[in-house]
Amino acid sequence: MRTKLPVSVKPDRLSALLRGLAPRVEMPPRMPEGRGAATLHFAASAEPMLHLHVLSSGSVQLQTPDMGPGAVLLASGPAFLICRADHAHAVTPMDGTTHDSLVSARAFLEGPVAPLLLAGFVQPRVVPLAEEESLLQHVLALLRSELSEPRCGQPALLNRAGDIIFIGLLRHLIAHPVGHGGLLEGLADPRIARALVAIHDAPQNDWTLESLAQHAGMSRTAFAVRFRDTMDSPPGKYLSTLRLHIAQRAVHSGQGLKAAASASGYANVSALSRALSRARDT
Repeated sequence: MRTKLPVSVKPDRLSALLRGLAPRVEMPPRMPEGRGAATLHFAASAEPMLHLHVLSSGSVQLQTPDMGPGAVLLASGPAFLICRADHAHAVTPMDGTTHDSLVSARAFLEGPVAPLLLAGFVQPRVVPLAEEESLLQHVLALLRSELSEPRCGQPALLNRAGDIIFIGLLRHLIAHPVGHGGLLEGLADPRIARALVAIHDAPQNDWTLESLAQHAGMSRTAFAVRFRDTMDSPPGKYLSTLRLHIAQRAVHSGQGLKAAASASGYANVSALSRALSRARDT
């Protein structure tokens, strides 16, 4: 899913985020192997991806090896269960809940902002959904109907429905911050969000603390403190991390160092080479 905005349209905080994430959502036409079993198992993967388990009703428990014996995360529908791909995990229906109440998707994040978002999901998370969130409720109803039997064009429809679910989830997370700090918390703060949109929209610009503070409508000192407290990172470090991810992706895609430096905002090839060297050594 890659959305291009018209040049004349100023991106909002979610549109800018989506462009930086370059998400690709896949929804399997059926549940993983073992659908009839009590527990669904999901293996760990090194891919930049989130597992999105959408529970429309009933209750389930999620467990990962990191939690330790007997430790589980409980969820009651309607809710999302979000687990990063590098965590093997298992989802077990409870109290008569059937697998028909559970839809699982994989959100592959292929843009340079992906590592910054994934850092906020070190631990699996349950996101309860309010009944009044009609967009997600309508999409869930569509998915349940579509998965009831094979139909023409079903894979394409499921993946597009997955796109809507992922956008709806991000919208929900930004509107309901949980106070953990990080990218989604920053986007939930109207002033910090304005600076983040500017960074995500043009990371190669010659940003300074003063210019970012001006976007946020704050003094330099107040902005620096608020950004650090909200994002768990100073503005300069966040920008440097984003630029490094952009440069690494450019180099891995076959672009030369000069093009990668220009795309990511490094002053010259030497500066980029030093940054890449430091990243390899850490």
